[in-house]
Amino acid sequence: MASSDSKVPQFKRVMLKISGEALMGDKGFGLNPPTVERIAREVKSVHELGVEICMVIGGGNIFRGLQGSAQGMERTTADYMGMLATVMNALAMQSALESVGVYTRVLSAIPMDQISEPYIRRRAVRHLEKKRVCIFAAGTGNPYFTTDTAATLRASEMACDAIFKGTKVNGVYDKDPVEHTDAKRFDHISYDQVLSQHLKVMDASAIALARDNKLPIIVFSLAEPGGFKTILAGNGTYTKVYENS
Repeated sequence: MASSDSKVPQFKRVMLKISGEALMGDKGFGLNPPTVERIAREVKSVHELGVEICMVIGGGNIFRGLQGSAQGMERTTADYMGMLATVMNALAMQSALESVGVYTRVLSAIPMDQISEPYIRRRAVRHLEKKRVCIFAAGTGNPYFTTDTAATLRASEMACDAIFKGTKVNGVYDKDPVEHTDAKRFDHISYDQVLSQHLKVMDASAIALARDNKLPIIVFSLAEPGGFKTILAGNGTYTKVYENS
């Protein structure tokens, strides 16, 4: 009976937010196909539980707007280039998901009719209801907004139950656990604590938007095999960001 209960997902519809760097694997740039395929299989394992899945993928493995801006490029142009990088990553993930049998749609905030659908909220909801994974590309379609903010915005529009933020570590720490052996991991923490302590979960606008819409954020390690599925079943190691923790 216990093993049967453990397979019941806690959420019906979720947003999975991952960085572009997560697709690099052990490379220093671009895409590592085995890593992309591994993440696709993680998504498939959750999809098979009946969970409706949205995804937003950053573009930092190809181009990061802030870095381009810091090197003298005009900020708006740099941000648009970063949005195009997210479209490339979305197409790569779509290919990987469909290769393992998961129907997927890429919806871009910047119209690119030959390679993706335009983002239309009602159409996206219908895709989810038909059990297709929706990958939202090109951020919000506006410069000066990160893919963290885009993920929170789309999650709110899609009425997701939670945002799952896949990272290199298994939760939110009071300081960098890679550099500090005494770093403390939080089991749960409030939005306001994240903002006041300047913890690097998501950017401030994304945290504020999640707070305003009472949208919990689950921070977990994307590197842990089966971690996404385990947490959906209510187990595993993670940090939950929500109100009044």
